[in-house]
Amino acid sequence: MEGLSVGSVLLTGCDAGLGLGLLKGLLEQPSPPRHIFAACLDPQGKAVNEVALGFPNVRILPLDVTDPNSIKAAVRKVQAEVGSAGLNLLINNSGTTRRSTLATETAENMSLVYTTNTIGPLQTSQAFLPLLKEAAEAEGQREMSCSRAAIVNISSILGSIEVAEAWQERQDICYRCSKAALNMLTKCLALEYGSSGILCVSVDPGHVTPPLEQGMGPVTLEESVQGVLKLLAQLSATNNGTFWDWRGQRLPW
Repeated sequence: MEGLSVGSVLLTGCDAGLGLGLLKGLLEQPSPPRHIFAACLDPQGKAVNEVALGFPNVRILPLDVTDPNSIKAAVRKVQAEVGSAGLNLLINNSGTTRRSTLATETAENMSLVYTTNTIGPLQTSQAFLPLLKEAAEAEGQREMSCSRAAIVNISSILGSIEVAEAWQERQDICYRCSKAALNMLTKCLALEYGSSGILCVSVDPGHVTPPLEQGMGPVTLEESVQGVLKLLAQLSATNNGTFWDWRGQRLPW
């Protein structure tokens, strides 16, 4: 099966979990990216350095998506590596949550989670836009795809207003609202950046095991990663500004 073929990719949140899994998955593709920028809060972390060991195409970068200066520094480092070829794929994977109910939710929780899950991807996408545009232009007349130029926002079905999944098991108002807002951001990015040849989508990677609540999974990390990468390899212009899950099924906003 043909995998995702992309020249350069920046992946946020590579410290652990899905980010680390996606990093491994990219390295295992039939044609791994020439440049993989593994963005971490802790670039000295044992897990990410073990995965990157022996792979000269991996560059571990410090990146805090809540800090504009950190984002700018990451852009400069990526630009120095990719040059005029630009950045083909930005995967906004960094995320956080706070467990809560409608009765216990607080302004502090809402602000904290929204800052990472929604404002972070916004600021990161804005900062890397020039490099994404360069990649889109460098690929010439090729159709929209993740191989040409794309922004992938890692979202959640919990952010689907229509579905409102698993309400009885997990209310988590701050998380749901932040992901619903992220989905709206994806739509806005698609409307604004699509004319530049940049594909923008939201992707739900599934509720990866070990499950926090019964009935919401389980999905193994390997299944999620393989599903997400398979989906990204298949996306085209007709998918711009849409919401998908790791199985390749389209989700309602």
